[in-house]
Amino acid sequence: MKIFIDSADIGEIREAAAMGVIDGVTTNPSLVAKSGRSLETVVRDICEVVDGPISAEVIATDTDGILAEGKKLAAIHPNVVVKVPLIAAGIKAVRQFKQDGINTNVTLCFSAPQALLAAKAGASYISPFLGRIDDAGGDGLELVQQLVTIYRNYGFATEVLAASIRHPVHLVRCAEIGAHVATIPHSVILQLLKHPLTDIGLAKFLQDAKKIPV
Repeated sequence: MKIFIDSADIGEIREAAAMGVIDGVTTNPSLVAKSGRSLETVVRDICEVVDGPISAEVIATDTDGILAEGKKLAAIHPNVVVKVPLIAAGIKAVRQFKQDGINTNVTLCFSAPQALLAAKAGASYISPFLGRIDDAGGDGLELVQQLVTIYRNYGFATEVLAASIRHPVHLVRCAEIGAHVATIPHSVILQLLKHPLTDIGLAKFLQDAKKIPV
């Protein structure tokens, strides 16, 4: 499984990249707004730190606007993936981006029918928001399972990029299901490292190390 960090905070991204476990980055307008910097500046900085797919989202909701914004974003760096909302205008744009050789990440997916249309349009990635589905009383992991199965059944090249991951269990289950990618916030990346027995064991080793003659 590939792991992306879901962040526009260049400090967090550098820290995660330094661990050698990050394959790419996803951003969204909310994350970029928190950074207090322009989208283009954020994307350029990220591309200097991470050599992998960098999702940058358009704001337009009409096909012509999505295409114009997407082409501008794609021109920033070859690794940029244009993030497109899962609406009719977005699906039309995805088809054109595919023809133009521009990779896309179709976002805000909450159902298998939506994901099927995105794959048929030629999306590079589909982003099911499993945490938000759980919040609404649904089963986000069930959706991820459906998408992996459907795409495998018909040989779609679109990769399932599990998003809105809230905790390590989400990540592990997505890996078991066979999601191609999981994008996770910096806080969850740090949670992946933690286990009480690791802390207890390390403390014991360090305590005993003090007894070793110099």
